[in-house]
Amino acid sequence: MQIALAPMEGLVDDILRDVLTGVGGVDWCVTEFIRVSDRLLPASSFHRLAPELQRGAATRAGTPLRVQLLGSDPLCLADNAAFACGLGAPAIDLNFGCPAKTVNKSRGGAILLNEPELLHSILSEVRKAVPAAIPVTAKMRLGFDSKDGALDCARALADGGAAQLVVHARTKVEGYKPPAHWEWVARVKDVVDVPVFANGDIWSVDDWRRCREVSGVENIMLGRGLVCRPDLARQIEAAKAGELLEPISWDAIQPLLADFWRQARRKMSPRYAPGRFKQWISLLTRSYPQAVTMFAQVRRENDCERLDALLGLDVNAPGFKAAI
Repeated sequence: MQIALAPMEGLVDDILRDVLTGVGGVDWCVTEFIRVSDRLLPASSFHRLAPELQRGAATRAGTPLRVQLLGSDPLCLADNAAFACGLGAPAIDLNFGCPAKTVNKSRGGAILLNEPELLHSILSEVRKAVPAAIPVTAKMRLGFDSKDGALDCARALADGGAAQLVVHARTKVEGYKPPAHWEWVARVKDVVDVPVFANGDIWSVDDWRRCREVSGVENIMLGRGLVCRPDLARQIEAAKAGELLEPISWDAIQPLLADFWRQARRKMSPRYAPGRFKQWISLLTRSYPQAVTMFAQVRRENDCERLDALLGLDVNAPGFKAAI
């Protein structure tokens, strides 16, 4: 069984990847999508969303990072994939699942599930351009507005050269509304000869058990479930081994929040850091009643120094330097 951390645009950036993989249980993670349109991107575009490329293409905990590209031009995607490999990417992931309207309108993400021939072409060109030792993987939904073509899309991606498929078990139109259709993951698994990962609505160990039973796959990708419960991967890992792991307490979450805030202060401007911090606390309210109280405390707070004090962060400590 492999457990992956999902690429969630605007949420799981390099800072949250670093903190969450540090908790343990995650086998690999993926960048937010890097948008490819009609040109070869400069190295700065990759380093902005994947600074781990400059540190061995792994998080601080040693969790490998895959670089995810989004676009519709096979040759342009191939060129950028090859360039990313030259920058140190150990794997290339292709996004065919993003449901954002702005992305879909510009022919990116889930809209391409209406064109399985194009999916095959993209995978084929990227696979040819990338060194043979570097895997090319893909993430898909079950379709744009219908599941009717899901199996054709899965076949197209696998036949084009995808080494693995992550299936978010909903269509674009269904967005993130429950339920995730894990039975369709089983159908995908039956028509491709590559490993399939189940993604969607895995919030707990019990959800994982049901997903495994319905989908028939061992591999999973965790998204919001891991953001809301940072030890979920470890909990599932323990359950798989027949062990019981004491859930991480709210007190143990505090150093994670402080670490996240410290990194956000170093990297982000004071205008944006508080919003990113509050975003994570808001999601933690799903698992921790104490997060509800904390969110009420910080909801309208945009002063970084007051947030420093709340978290006990010493801005005068040696080596600390906040972004300006």
